[in-house]
Amino acid sequence: MKKILTPFKKNGFELKNHLVMAPMTRSRALNNIPNDLMATYYGQRTGAGLIITEGTAPMKDGVGYPRIPGIYSDEQIEGWKKVTDAVHKKDSKIFLQLMHCGRIGHKDNVPEGGKVMAPSAIKAEGEMFTDTNGLQEHTKPEAFTIDSIKRTIDGHVKAAENAIKAGFDGVEIHGANGYLMEQFLNPNVNQREDEYGGSIEKRAKFVVDTVTAVADAIGKEKVGIRLSPYSTFNDQPAYDKDQVHETYIYLAEKIADAGILYIHFSMNPDAQEKTYNSIREKYKGIIIQCNGLSPETAEKALHGDLADLVAFARNWLANPDLEKRIAEEADLNEPKEDLFYAPGAEGYTDYPTLEQEAPVVNTSN
Repeated sequence: MKKILTPFKKNGFELKNHLVMAPMTRSRALNNIPNDLMATYYGQRTGAGLIITEGTAPMKDGVGYPRIPGIYSDEQIEGWKKVTDAVHKKDSKIFLQLMHCGRIGHKDNVPEGGKVMAPSAIKAEGEMFTDTNGLQEHTKPEAFTIDSIKRTIDGHVKAAENAIKAGFDGVEIHGANGYLMEQFLNPNVNQREDEYGGSIEKRAKFVVDTVTAVADAIGKEKVGIRLSPYSTFNDQPAYDKDQVHETYIYLAEKIADAGILYIHFSMNPDAQEKTYNSIREKYKGIIIQCNGLSPETAEKALHGDLADLVAFARNWLANPDLEKRIAEEADLNEPKEDLFYAPGAEGYTDYPTLEQEAPVVNTSN
């Protein structure tokens, strides 16, 4: 039997298989509130041993995109309970990804009372879709003060506590793909001259402080983090590769000290392999590998030295029964890219399963 489909157990964490559904922004949360449609979507994909939700704003300032869910209000907590109930009924586990977008946002998408914030007041290149005025240039962010940094760390802690109230098994802190955590790590985006900017240790301090505070609040066994070394996504200007390497080695040491459950890699083909190998040496927890995997290469990765679990994104979106298709080596549905961020069920909960695709056999004489 393929290892990918066998039960997983490490460091006291158990799953029914080695398959993870990766986080994917899908923009179906009207008014930033999880709903019945989202519960259906996640409930359809419980062939995954672990589901990691789409990026979810820990506070109003964290909302970047239109219609992304939050976890900062009682109504949002109640909405998420529908999702966690649907997933737990099928013996899967589910973590909530906490995503503060930082400077990747537009003021029209931020709920009343929030604003676009970043380590430094440096506007991101590129555009952001808004429901109010279509594509707009990113809003120039307001730079954090020390006080607002502390409030943001506290906001992540409160959001994590809310996630546990909503029935989640844990939270994943989004430290990848050009969002707030990675903005602090990048010296071209973080030009602060205080305790949160400058040296590697100072630029990593916001991530380390947040991870530590969340782990202390809900338990280190309920916390993961997503990282993407060498990523330039979302206007993250590249910087010296040796410095990138040293940044993530330092971060891995601090994450290991915090003792959290897992690191989830958004793999970059341009990354130095030595960085992943060095992190693996420093960190003895669970590592999830994601990006660019097929069922075949994912199986191979599980027999290598890096990955304990493997994650798929678009393949889960387009194939709600991905685990069965892997088992039967069946063809995979293609995702409908033009409907990725549409507000309705089309291109979201209407992908067929193998059972639905099977021809009806006429057995009558």
